[in-house]
Amino acid sequence: MVDLSAKGEGSGTPVLVAVAWPYASGSRHIGHLAGAYLPADVYARHQRLIGNRVLMVSGSDVHGTPITVRADAEGVTPADIVDRYHKEFVADWERLGIAWDCYTSTDTENHAAVTQDIFMRLLDNGHIDRRVSDQYYDVEADRFLPDRYIEGTCPYCDYPDARGDQCEECGRTLDPEELLSPYSKITGSIPELRSTEHFFLRLSDFTDRLGEWLDTRVGWRRHVLHFSKGWVEEGLQDRAITRDLDWGIQLPVDDLGPGKRIYVWFEAVIGYLSATKEWAQRSGNPEAWREWWESPAARSVYFIGKDNIPFHTIIWPGMLMGYGGLNLPTDVPANQYVTFKGGKASASRGVGLTIGEGLELFEADALRYALAASLPEQSDTDLSVTEIARRVNEELVATWGNLVNRVLSMVHKTCEGSVPQAGERTTEDCEVLALVDAALDTVTEQIGRVELRAALRTGMDAAAAVNAYLNATEPWKVVKTDPGRAQVVLGTALAAVSGVRVALSPYLPFSTAALNDLFGPIACWERVEPVPGRLVARPTPLFAKVDVEGLLDGEDEE
Repeated sequence: MVDLSAKGEGSGTPVLVAVAWPYASGSRHIGHLAGAYLPADVYARHQRLIGNRVLMVSGSDVHGTPITVRADAEGVTPADIVDRYHKEFVADWERLGIAWDCYTSTDTENHAAVTQDIFMRLLDNGHIDRRVSDQYYDVEADRFLPDRYIEGTCPYCDYPDARGDQCEECGRTLDPEELLSPYSKITGSIPELRSTEHFFLRLSDFTDRLGEWLDTRVGWRRHVLHFSKGWVEEGLQDRAITRDLDWGIQLPVDDLGPGKRIYVWFEAVIGYLSATKEWAQRSGNPEAWREWWESPAARSVYFIGKDNIPFHTIIWPGMLMGYGGLNLPTDVPANQYVTFKGGKASASRGVGLTIGEGLELFEADALRYALAASLPEQSDTDLSVTEIARRVNEELVATWGNLVNRVLSMVHKTCEGSVPQAGERTTEDCEVLALVDAALDTVTEQIGRVELRAALRTGMDAAAAVNAYLNATEPWKVVKTDPGRAQVVLGTALAAVSGVRVALSPYLPFSTAALNDLFGPIACWERVEPVPGRLVARPTPLFAKVDVEGLLDGEDEE
């Protein structure tokens, strides 16, 4: 059994942080950011600091049918759509400080080669076969319809706008034939079923092995494990992995004739492996990828939204089992949904702020903080612009920003503008430092379990404790009667701030770096005493307070 709670301490372990691949079909919203990309970045940053060898990979999914749907609607090519949004994603990640080791796309020769290799191994091992099946055909458009070109009513929850591959309302993965009252997104007509031949992944081959493997998962989120086991218990269905398309990865065999491509749901998950191999090639050691995929000591943690659970806990593990010799996921800490005023954040439905819009309203660290404090780890989280602003002003600015500003201001004023000598610390001084050190240990345990909200709260509680220490010791008063004691208190407060900064650094990369001149860059997961005599410049606020009234006016206009 794999006990994730015991996997916190760093020991040079190879850790693959595998992050959901966004469709390059439209702007991503902050629900996506909270669902997968921010949690992955926080986790990866922490794992690096505790000494593990982290490889964080993802990329833009350029073969999803949402891309061709949008291209058809705009009268442009799929490549035009991909180019537009891939560039936007890369810019968003840079503005947010997402620290990728490899962010690529599925439109590379490397990804095609890795996908074709997986396909051929599964075919040779008997886990892929050819079958004739019925697929919807739009008579007016004279073409077969891929899943996303069909919508209708979900047979499980009666949601009227379910897609042919998945219902966004209940999260069930669907086949188009299951939809009630289906219609073509191209013409609006009722499609008819026609026979066509495709390759199928024999997912049913892995039913017993997947069930046994899931039984060994310890520390997984309850909703992930419950959903995954439910899938297996219902009986795994073989699934078509090709479609009648001209946009996608070509088949490595010509058995089906022209006009067929490998379908996106099969090849997108292979991106985790192909991105690792691409990174290895760039690094100058093409075989380096094996440390993360073949070493028994390696761990792999997949950050996704809950609508992608079956692809990462059932389908991808099944493909890996069929291929042989590659590591299965260590953990899949799928987040629940972020909702905006009660509606699920959705790029396709235009619900919620895009990442770009969020960054126009809030500083990057402020947005990262508010989302991390609200991560939907166990249940859906409802957000609004007002709630984000409240968290920034009442928590981030009032607690951490205020602590840093008041300590640096007092040191600058009281200690001749430089870090004082540590001096002889009292029990009270030592206790606050011990509390910060204990907080660092707790944060490591919590992030190791992917309890990122709790870990952020631990860091902020430590900041509040240092504020309380200052209020109790009152160095601004003591300096008038005992300047030496005041300097010891302020030196202690600086040391405590140095430790809290480490605890919050995975969440707040920009404001952390803003303190490098004083504390130095963070090189490891421990509190480091500030260097006596180092200059303490007159501080500027780490964070700007948000104009809530201005945001409310904008929210009303929406």
